[in-house]
Amino acid sequence: MDVTTMVSINSLVKKLALDFPEIRFHVSEDFLWSYEHQTVYYHISSPEAASFLLHELGHALLAHNSYNRDIELIRLERDAWEHASRNLAPRYGLSIKEDVIQDNLDTYRDWLHDRSQCPLCQSTGLQIKSRTYRCLACNKLWRVNEARVCALRKYSNI
Repeated sequence: MDVTTMVSINSLVKKLALDFPEIRFHVSEDFLWSYEHQTVYYHISSPEAASFLLHELGHALLAHNSYNRDIELIRLERDAWEHASRNLAPRYGLSIKEDVIQDNLDTYRDWLHDRSQCPLCQSTGLQIKSRTYRCLACNKLWRVNEARVCALRKYSNI
């Protein structure tokens, strides 16, 4: 069954909760994994809810809890999608569309590109420490905010 077919998200959550009792599942406005609370938060009315739920469970099962460099976040996202599509979806008789995976990963690729673009000359910069970049063309330094769920901000006065 394709996850775009109306899968009862509540039924899937019940199965997941039985199979993974160490992980809590909680309805939310967003899909996310909280390592601190050992909780997968999920949104029930999303058309791809089962895909995103399995993806967040992938983060949980892979023990994803933090990253030091922005590029690492893309690896964590890719690994969670891979685990969800190769291991979890087949276990529950589901499949995850490749375009859903790539569309989601594109949002992170775009996020990384935006963060690494120099505010002065628009060239690509390199992350030199947590939330700090240096332009490869003009040597400008800038900081960025967390900006995973809010608007990106760049600060040049560092």
